[in-house]
Amino acid sequence: MSGGKTLDQIEIDLRNYTTGDLHTIYIDVFDNSLSHKWLKELNNIIDKEYHLEKNYCFMGWTKNDRNGQYIIDCINKSIDVINASDLNYKINDYFSLDNTITDKPVEDRDVGRNLIHDRMNHLHLYFEDLQGTSDNLSNFAKQATEEVRWHIRQLNLLCHEFESWALSYRKELEAPEWLCPSQLMCFLNAPRFFLDETDHELFGVETLDRSFGSVYVGVNKAVGKHHYEVFNDEGPDSSIENLVTTTLKPQTEAAGDFDIEWGRGSANPDKMKEHFDDFRNWLIKNNFDPSDKSLTIGHPKIGQVNLNKSFNTESVSNIWKIIENYLDVYAIRTTDSAVTYDYHWSDSDYSEQQIEILKRHV
Repeated sequence: MSGGKTLDQIEIDLRNYTTGDLHTIYIDVFDNSLSHKWLKELNNIIDKEYHLEKNYCFMGWTKNDRNGQYIIDCINKSIDVINASDLNYKINDYFSLDNTITDKPVEDRDVGRNLIHDRMNHLHLYFEDLQGTSDNLSNFAKQATEEVRWHIRQLNLLCHEFESWALSYRKELEAPEWLCPSQLMCFLNAPRFFLDETDHELFGVETLDRSFGSVYVGVNKAVGKHHYEVFNDEGPDSSIENLVTTTLKPQTEAAGDFDIEWGRGSANPDKMKEHFDDFRNWLIKNNFDPSDKSLTIGHPKIGQVNLNKSFNTESVSNIWKIIENYLDVYAIRTTDSAVTYDYHWSDSDYSEQQIEILKRHV
């Protein structure tokens, strides 16, 4: 499970926010070139106590207070703030569960609880218009107050959070043993570093199939969607010349952020292989080489949760039952650094906490 020699073992204390009880999980960090860069950045983040974004952390957990209706309400609130601002940009849209989730057939699915992808594509387009890219901010983003800039950013985060929730919501009905939860450890304004050719070796179409308990470095820090997201969101017949979302970018930057995959992986390996073959064909049709790792497609794996040490079991269903009672990160420890995060996304002033942090990095 460790992938060979380990560079470090990271401890994360998960908290039951209601009772205050803690549960510790242990991550074995692999010894590769990207892991060395990433661990250095993570230690810096911990030492300087960068803010962990707890409003964008536990994704796809259906037994979570951040459910579909809550996320939808947050989307509409951010739209209202943007529309009421001095920016000359109006979003004439309103989101609800009824107009984003349908029991009617969508694409090749006829079970029910299907996500209407076009709704999320348009939400992401609003964000792209308002934000621009990391190296070319839009005039809207430049002119916005810190509060409005925070709400612009929420459109992106909430879009991805809702998509994750919707996938697990459908799986809960269709195949509950194949829910797709994950844990995103993202730090507000975390310093970035550029990926180089040695890092590209950890990418590839084959790395898109994430495995249970695997840990992946936080990449795709340049605003925009990567190739696989576009393929999934806009379909195998789509062309990069005619996208709903406007910004397709390779993953050029990374940070000390990281993701933990808590889903089982593919429920149907044969169907997943067919899906990846369709993706390869889509790349070729759009003049990309599927074997070109510089496209930075996929998820570079830099570690693995030590399941037995963390949970005394490798049973996915039993581990889910444990984690769903501890959906709050309380502390992180590496060999060299440690930090405690004694706050919660439900705090009445949580958005103000984040906006104040953003003010320091204008």
